[in-house]
Parts: sequence; C-alpha cells; structure tokens
Amino acid sequence: MADLTNDIRLAVDSGKAAIGFNTVIDSIKDNTAKLVIVTSKNKESNLEDILHLAGVAGVKVVKFEGNPVELGSVCGKPYSISVLSVIDAGHSNILKD
Repeated sequence: MADLTNDIRLAVDSGKAAIGFNTVIDSIKDNTAKLVIVTSKNKESNLEDILHLAGVAGVKVVKFEGNPVELGSVCGKPYSISVLSVIDAGHSNILKD
C-alpha cells in the first residue's frame, strides 16, 4: 500500500485528479479519467454507479485500503475523500501496472 499512497500523492501534486463523486463521474463520462480510486466507505449506490460507468468506459478501479480521512490525508487535503480519478499521472507511476 505504501507504493500506492506515494503514487496517489505524486499524481495529485504533479498531475491532475478529480476529487469527489460528481467530478469523478464527470471525468469518467468525458473520457478523461484514466484510473479511479475508491475507499470501502462509499454509499453502496455511489459505488455501484462508479463501478458501472468505469466498466462501460474501460477505466480501471482500484480499492484504497483505508478510510476517506486517510485518503484525504494521502492527497494532502484537510478533508475526507472517498473517491478520486486520475486524469494526468504527472510524475507518478500510478498508471503503470
């Protein structure tokens, strides 16, 4: 998980990410999302919507093994984040398998 957290932080700091349910949905719909990261603490209906749209768009979804407060901290934000999409990886290796 350490590599994932480092890559998330680097992608947010040096690239471009959409944070929050509505902006992530928009990034999937307009084909700019390259990867979606979700926490297990999401409304079931929101998670289903994201998984469905990402599946249709062919966008990989990764589960973050932490809660939204921890993901917010990883992103360097003073608030909870339950879902984000990576639009531009910047200097991170997050999009490499």
